[in-house]
Amino acid sequence: MKAKNTTKKDLNIQSPQNKSANTKKSIFSRLKHIIENANAWGVFVMGSTFVLMFGSAYLAYILQNDFTQLHLERRSTLIGLIFMVVAAAFFVFKLSFFIYTFIRFLKYKAIPSVSDEELPSVTVIVPAYNEGKQVWATLKSLAESDFPAHKVQLLAIDDGSKDDTWNWMLEAKKELGDRVSICQQPKNMGKRHALYRGFKEGTGEIFVTVDSDSIVDKDTLRNLVSPFIVDENCGAVAGNIRVLNNKKEILPKMLDVSFALSFEFVRSSESTLNSVLCTPGALAAYRATAVFGCLEEWINQTFMGQPSDIGEDRAMTNMILKQGYHVLFQRNAFAYTNVPEKYKGLYKMFIRWGRSNVRENIQMSKYVFTNFRKGPKAGTRLLFFSQFSRIVLCYPFVLFMLVFVFTHPLLFLSSTFLSILVLSTFPVIFYAKRYTLIESFWAYSYSVLYTFGLFWITPYAIATASRRGWLTRELPQK
Repeated sequence: MKAKNTTKKDLNIQSPQNKSANTKKSIFSRLKHIIENANAWGVFVMGSTFVLMFGSAYLAYILQNDFTQLHLERRSTLIGLIFMVVAAAFFVFKLSFFIYTFIRFLKYKAIPSVSDEELPSVTVIVPAYNEGKQVWATLKSLAESDFPAHKVQLLAIDDGSKDDTWNWMLEAKKELGDRVSICQQPKNMGKRHALYRGFKEGTGEIFVTVDSDSIVDKDTLRNLVSPFIVDENCGAVAGNIRVLNNKKEILPKMLDVSFALSFEFVRSSESTLNSVLCTPGALAAYRATAVFGCLEEWINQTFMGQPSDIGEDRAMTNMILKQGYHVLFQRNAFAYTNVPEKYKGLYKMFIRWGRSNVRENIQMSKYVFTNFRKGPKAGTRLLFFSQFSRIVLCYPFVLFMLVFVFTHPLLFLSSTFLSILVLSTFPVIFYAKRYTLIESFWAYSYSVLYTFGLFWITPYAIATASRRGWLTRELPQK
């Protein structure tokens, strides 16, 4: 699942700051580079995506009369009429919510870094399990940060790894000396318990958590913690996550485009409401007083009588929001993380996220409509309603889709691919504007994959929300 020992040199990533310099290259030199480095399978996948989308658009044009007849048939029955009314209402809501999100996004501005003197002391916690040499690269990138060294406590915790992770931590300790502290859990207890130990041993005013398969930019730490100085009510900050291992495999390329929209668009808009709903485990910062205000509740959290061993990042965010703190996003604080390269690893990761989403939306429902903090709360409640509606309407949507597939397969395929062409154009434009045009087209392929290959994740996650297990932490079988 993981790309081992990935460093910044291996990245196929272009930052917005470097984009203007690259635009000076001639179109022909770019095309030459693309052709020379093209992956045959990638060309086939992207080419097939466009053939399916445009072919379906033409098919939808041919089948106009059939679509008209289908709508007339639905209107003639009570069930069909109810469905059309509900579908129309949901469409209007989602369109209105998108416009609202876009307006909030336009108002977002990342908080600039404060001076060295103003920067608070930080404890950076890196929990690791079966990461091998990658943990060494993670610790080295953190040690190279331009954050005042005397204000940083770097703490790496081996959570009972079965591989050579501890040896690479020892190697990092040998190279970095007193700049890093390392420790071992007596046995594998889970990421939440590794973080708990870090919170207990940390001495910083701010806790920063970084996944052991991630690396950061030099200015990431200072940009990440600056909001705590500017906003005294800030309890947590989410970092900007990009994909680290996106040079060769197709899935990471797709996920990089998806991550850009999820973080730089969605979380930017959430940040203007002081209500980012999830601070990612790959890079997040928490005010120590906010953490200690919910630490015991967090480590002892249960769901349906079972200890919670997943979704520790979303749970911590939820509990900090509940205390009345602001949760913000810093677009200028980058971390690059490894993602699954195979379908099996991808769906397991999404199942884990889906189960966490179900659990934490239930928890959020218990306080979001109370007077949980000072100031406006309508935006936070709207964010919750949008998320919760996906869960509530999940099964009816899947049932409708299956019925549509079996009764009108051609209409289903043509309308679905046409919808992908239309709806995925925004992520394409967004990524192209922020990064590169060619890579942005993976948004179309990702939408096809999600629609046909991952649609079952949410209903399955709802049905199995009480199950425990990380699903993707073990060593790959050889």
